[in-house]
Amino acid sequence: MALKMHGALSSSALGSMLGTTGEAARQQLARLAEDGLVTSTTQARGVGRPTQSWSLTPAAQARFPDTHAALTVQLLDIVRSSLGDAALDTIIAARETDTRAAYEAAIADRTSLRDKVAALADLRTAEGYMADWREESDGSLVLIENHCPICAAATACQGFCRAELDVFRAVLGPNAEVTRDEHIVSGGRRCSYAIRETDA
Repeated sequence: MALKMHGALSSSALGSMLGTTGEAARQQLARLAEDGLVTSTTQARGVGRPTQSWSLTPAAQARFPDTHAALTVQLLDIVRSSLGDAALDTIIAARETDTRAAYEAAIADRTSLRDKVAALADLRTAEGYMADWREESDGSLVLIENHCPICAAATACQGFCRAELDVFRAVLGPNAEVTRDEHIVSGGRRCSYAIRETDA
């Protein structure tokens, strides 16, 4: 879970995060590596011993929830082949409309962009995206999704990803510029969104 939420970590960093020693964490990571669940990379960082970082393998990623992936992909394929791309676009648009309405209602009392992003992260976490957010030194915000519970559907039909980005832009309002920096479907470890206040 820690590697899923935070990405590649050294054994000492992981031990500190889990309240144990780096050596204890390294032993656990070695066992997970034997099971094919983690892999390590070594990085030279100036003077001293190279740092070994650990990250999840695809086998480990597959252990996190994927909401009825096979059935979803099958249904999308049936809609596309039987009814055409226009029908699939209609379904995605309807989902986008419903999601936007639910999010707008949930953050209606939030006025600042920071509060809206924080509320959006909570909503996305409740839906299984393991979301978080932070404020950068330049005042911009970052929304992070460490998991995609609809990854199979989004891979089969990228319209879902486009619609989600459109929902974020609509919900955060005309004074927020939202761009996707990382994308799970495109091979990223997570999805992340840079959010900046504008004068629009």
